[in-house]
Parts: sequence; structure tokens; C-alpha cells
Amino acid sequence: MRSAVTLVLALSVLGCAAEAVESSPVAQAVDSNRMTGAVLETLDAANYTYVRLETPDGEKWAAVPRARVEVGTQVTIMNPQAMANFESRTLERAFETIYFGTLQSTTPSHGNASGANPHGAMPGAQQVMPHAPDTKAGEIDVARAEGATGRTVAELYTESADLSGKTVTLRGKVVKYNAGILGRNWIHLQDGSGNVAAGTGDITITSSATATVGDIVLVSGTVTLNKDFGSGYRYAVIVEDATVESP
Repeated sequence: MRSAVTLVLALSVLGCAAEAVESSPVAQAVDSNRMTGAVLETLDAANYTYVRLETPDGEKWAAVPRARVEVGTQVTIMNPQAMANFESRTLERAFETIYFGTLQSTTPSHGNASGANPHGAMPGAQQVMPHAPDTKAGEIDVARAEGATGRTVAELYTESADLSGKTVTLRGKVVKYNAGILGRNWIHLQDGSGNVAAGTGDITITSSATATVGDIVLVSGTVTLNKDFGSGYRYAVIVEDATVESP
């Protein structure tokens, strides 16, 4: 029980690249803490799955951390937050209203002793959305790391297929840091390249080293694609086991 609760709390502070809201619309909580409906349509983006639901109040669009959702199934979105005039640059589509939340887990977790995924959610446990990257970090302009392994954050995404499993070196500004979660420290890095709102300007780094928000650092680690920590928390691109140095 304690490990499961710790996992839920941990996932609430992990970072990953998320969609941004055009013109800073205000999020408003809906009346209920859940929204249930039949899945009519699904659309997958980098880190989110968009679902069109038939609910008792009519058709509604929702977005959850990327997960396998089948058309025709009945799903429940936990803690839906309404966003007005939301534009997904990844999908090149605008939504008059969309609800961001998490998909209620229906898969039991049996703990490590049975060989089950240690990051699975407890039956009935409420999942929490990971924090989005910092889209208000201000102007950032950091020089590209030198050498054959040097890349910008944007290049890491555009060349991700070729870089999978390889070591890369990145120089950037630490815009978010969380320590000691799932046995590692989590660093969000930006260098001014790419587009944070579109999910190509912020990269998540895992490391045993520490970092301070606002510092410019040089990191070197292994590129991993489609890293899945379970419970719908998946990173399209992540740099793991990185060293962190002052540039």
C-alpha cells in the first residue's frame, strides 16, 4: 500500500513534454471529478491521446497521457479540467473546449513479487497528470554542445530515430528539477531551439547527479525512445543515466 501511494505521488511531479494552450486560456474544473462516456474516436499525439466521447451531456473531447484506448469502449476520465479555445500544434487542430485528465486504471497491480510492472497503479487508485514542461521560462539562447555527440534539443527530436540507444551531449538551461523519484533525479532542459509548445523544445533527463533550476549545464546520456513507466506515463524521447557538468 505504501509503495503504491508513493508511486502516485511520484508520478504527480514527473515531467514530460505536454501540449500548450494558445493565448493562455484559463482552465476551469468541471462540476464532477470524473467524466464517463463511450469512445467514438481517438487521436494520438506525442504524449497525449485525444478521445471523443459520447457522454450523458453530449459529445466531448478529452485528452489523457498517451494510452491505448479502443473505439467503442466505455472509459472514465478522472479530474477533468476544461480548457477553452485549445490549439494542438501537433495535431494542427483547435478545440473549442477540451477536458484534460487521466484515464481511470482498470488493470490490477500485483506488486513486484509476481513480476508485474512495479510502476502499475493500485486498483482504483487515482492517477495524477505529470507536470508539463515550463512554457514560461523566458528567452533562452544556449550554444550547441561541441563534438560528434553534440546536439540541440530540437535536433534530438528530429534525429531521434537515428539517435536511439546512442549517447548525446546537450547544453541547456535547467527549467525544472525533481529529485529522488523512482530512484533517479529528473531534469527538464531547454536551449532555445525547437518549440516547447509543440513538444520539441524541452527534453527530460534522468540522472543520479543533482541540478539547480536556472543553471546552464552540460549533460551526456543515452537516448531512449518510447520509454513507458506504466499507467499511461510514456516518454516519446528521453535521455537516461546522464552525467551533469557545468559547461
